[in-house]
Amino acid sequence: MDTINEIIAAQRAYFDTGVTRPAAFRRAQLQKMRQWIHAHEEDIYNALKADLNKAPFETYATEIGIVLEEIKYACSHLNSWVKPKRVPTPITQFPSKCFRYPEPYGTVLIMSPWNYPFQLTLAPLAGALAAGNCAVLKPSAYSPATSAVIADMVTELFPKQYVAVVLGGREENQELLKQRFDYIFFTGGVTVGKLVMRSAAEFLTPVTLELGGKSPCIVDETANLKLSAKRIVWGKFLNAGQTCVAPDYLFVHRSVKEPLLKEMKKQIRAMFSETPVQNPDYPKIINQKHFARLQGLMQEGRIVIGGEINQQTGQIAPTVIEGITGESPIMQEEIFGPLMPVLEFEKLEEVISFVNKREKPLALYYFTTSKANERRVLSGISYGGGCINDTVVHLATSYMPFGGVGGSGMGQYHGKASFETFSHKKSIMKKSLLLDIPLRYGPYKDAYLKLLKMIQK
Repeated sequence: MDTINEIIAAQRAYFDTGVTRPAAFRRAQLQKMRQWIHAHEEDIYNALKADLNKAPFETYATEIGIVLEEIKYACSHLNSWVKPKRVPTPITQFPSKCFRYPEPYGTVLIMSPWNYPFQLTLAPLAGALAAGNCAVLKPSAYSPATSAVIADMVTELFPKQYVAVVLGGREENQELLKQRFDYIFFTGGVTVGKLVMRSAAEFLTPVTLELGGKSPCIVDETANLKLSAKRIVWGKFLNAGQTCVAPDYLFVHRSVKEPLLKEMKKQIRAMFSETPVQNPDYPKIINQKHFARLQGLMQEGRIVIGGEINQQTGQIAPTVIEGITGESPIMQEEIFGPLMPVLEFEKLEEVISFVNKREKPLALYYFTTSKANERRVLSGISYGGGCINDTVVHLATSYMPFGGVGGSGMGQYHGKASFETFSHKKSIMKKSLLLDIPLRYGPYKDAYLKLLKMIQK
């Protein structure tokens, strides 16, 4: 078995041959990925069932479908993306022309998490290959079945000097981060994200960090409560709340709190049955460590919906908790599970102030029919992205970039943004040889300064 050093050395040599640069080669690799995914759909369903108890519909909607759409979008637009783009040239540089020339970084490292292990490994890979890079993938050890499927795919489709998978846990992560890569793309938690950035700084390696945080969901007194409840319940308890952009906590106007919670209770029963912890299609918590952590967070406040657990299956019912303040333990960390703490507000400014005093969230969801309130939230709070009158779905498109800001991450991907993330754009000025204006050359004359000022006005 090759060592990590040997894999990276082989990839650098392969990249230097130039074979990954032609657009036709890149598109062919993406199409091979698409064909393999279609041919092995059942294997992917089985792996996600084993790791997270995901139903086939949820697996396709949140994992397979998103990857296929990213591949399709990249293949459709690749010819345009790889072309140098002309940009305006300042009059002071006449006669010349300027353009930006995209080029791949080289060998990139993609480190992915366990909560959407297929999507969050292969969607970045699609962008890296579309940009012409070689790649080393490090899927999570917490989702071993899906990691094994990814390893099988990569082994069958690509030579290891082009794409390689490194399996394992913390030891392998640490060894990878000791190496010099040309780019690192990391999806995961803030704590590990800081370690990745610290390691990347050793070699001045550029990074994208897709992290998380406490994403607020706000419901004001003008909202459509029935539809709001339906969409909040879906987004919060998708994958049993183990979603980086899940609504982390609910901020609801005091006047509509009770009717909203009543509607949410109805929607939870409709979507997950009267006994979610016995529902064979309801996802499980990834492991005992996270299960115990979530149990601890349920100890404060008053459970008004749910609260049941199934230790044997690793399931925790969709749970709504009242009696929470901004200082409660559940409000000090990203929940990453099916627990929804509820806070009240009277004036919208209270919510804006509350959110702005904390780390910038990855997502924000606002339910309202007031355009004035909508404008106030959009302009008054900094966050990665989000929805008005819905949850989560803003990331399920190749037409908009997805990413965080501040404590929730840096950099963006999806669609063209993925290509741009994994590409360096060289700025080139091509000067004419037919004419050489003497203005810039010494010895400088007073008249030259006057003329330069006139030109640059």
